[in-house]
Amino acid sequence: MPIFPIIAGLKLTVMWQRIQTLYLALACGIVAALFFSPLAVAIGDGGAQETIYFTDNVYFLCLMISIALANLLALVLFKHRGLQMRVTVIAGLLLLGFQIWLAVRYFTAPEGIVFKFTAILPLVAAILDFLALRGILADQFLVESYGRLRSSKKNRR
Repeated sequence: MPIFPIIAGLKLTVMWQRIQTLYLALACGIVAALFFSPLAVAIGDGGAQETIYFTDNVYFLCLMISIALANLLALVLFKHRGLQMRVTVIAGLLLLGFQIWLAVRYFTAPEGIVFKFTAILPLVAAILDFLALRGILADQFLVESYGRLRSSKKNRR
């Protein structure tokens, strides 16, 4: 018997034929990689180094969890394009806010802290989210145009 019967009953399918699905999956993968990636290295006296991870900060951890869940939700909401667009915009804006927060931390960091290249990954994921949004919008416009064509054919008869 499954531990979570509600989750076990869900059929999580993804429409891999669309490019926006790839963009959302890549953005979700990048955010998931942040959980295990170092943010910076603190170099102390005598050359001692301490690695600082994204998950060391509780606020970063909560933000990354919410972003990952939003991207995952947008990934499986392909049948509901309106909701998928909204969730993708929210995830993209959260990623931009996260990147701005990291930039502020970068410019206010004390001397001896060296940031890794992973500090720009939220920006890459945000770009992927907005590219996915563009693909979702294109699909929505295509479906609406087909609906107009069908209705105009019915009116001609």
